[in-house]
Amino acid sequence: MDTTDPKITFDEQGNCNHCSSALERAKVMWFPNEEGEKKLKATVEQIKKTQKNKEYDCIIGLSGGIDSSFLAYKVVQLGLRPLVVHIDCGWNSELAVKNVENIVKKLNLDLHTHVVDWQEMRDLQLAYFKANVANQDVPQDHAIFSALYSYAVKKNIKYVFSGGNFATESILPQSWGYNALDFKSLKAIHNSFGFKKLKKYPKVTFFKRYIYFSYIRKMRIVRLLNLVPFNKDEAIEIMKKELDWQYYGGKHHESRFTKFFQAYYLPHKFGYDKRRAHLSSLIVSGQLSREEALKEMSVEIYPDDSYLEDMEYVAKKLGIPLKEFQDIIAMPNKSYKDYPNNEKLFEYGFKIRNKFF
Repeated sequence: MDTTDPKITFDEQGNCNHCSSALERAKVMWFPNEEGEKKLKATVEQIKKTQKNKEYDCIIGLSGGIDSSFLAYKVVQLGLRPLVVHIDCGWNSELAVKNVENIVKKLNLDLHTHVVDWQEMRDLQLAYFKANVANQDVPQDHAIFSALYSYAVKKNIKYVFSGGNFATESILPQSWGYNALDFKSLKAIHNSFGFKKLKKYPKVTFFKRYIYFSYIRKMRIVRLLNLVPFNKDEAIEIMKKELDWQYYGGKHHESRFTKFFQAYYLPHKFGYDKRRAHLSSLIVSGQLSREEALKEMSVEIYPDDSYLEDMEYVAKKLGIPLKEFQDIIAMPNKSYKDYPNNEKLFEYGFKIRNKFF
């Protein structure tokens, strides 16, 4: 990590706040050991006992990427009966589709694919680019989380298994993005720059996510990968062998949009290279040395002008000329704080939750 995170700080030993925070959180959320095995066993037994008369005992969102794919593999190994949901936001690569197909076929899983209305998604994503904010992944992430939780309610499934994990995601500066579940922020940006009403687009409000889902429906999020040894390279080799899974070459590069967003838009417009956070997470979890990470950082994802192919693809998909897209990207940077949002509500809500629950 470096000062492209404006909020980074270093202690007297030269350790940054990200590493210090991650190592503290590891004590209460990361158990790739016997303790994790016991916690996972207890959770699985509880799920099997309370959900035994239901068609599915849990639900998984499957993108075809490393985390969600390995999660599906482990859930089946544990003898659980998941409903697999894939949210198609319009940017899937052929490889992502093939990986999802192979996984559900090899593991004999039921798959439901939710296709987000493209005209609404396109309008929302174009609005986000015109807003000139860093968090361009919000339109997709919000739709994915919202649709997944809604299917859990529809199928009366209490346990949602998440691929989110400490081993590969312990470090991510808050200044590089913003909460994808803040619907007030999403709505404000769309109202400012969008034209099409979001009638079919999956939406989730603060109340729905943190009150209705959590306390009324008693939905539980299970981060299984925090309770098992999860090594990225080892997981890839297992999935290649067992599931005919293929690697994309980068974290979240299963989406062509996300590849362009993370590998070009963020570093060139805002100076944020998410590889720093991804690689730093692997260093903290002992999967990579700092020297190896620095060597990987020296490799250009888009050498020379090779980014233009993906930029042209994104512009065409969004329905605007390349020059207009380039002009939008060249506009002055904005922050999510420049638009109405519920940041204070989230902060207050989390404080209440952490104090009483």
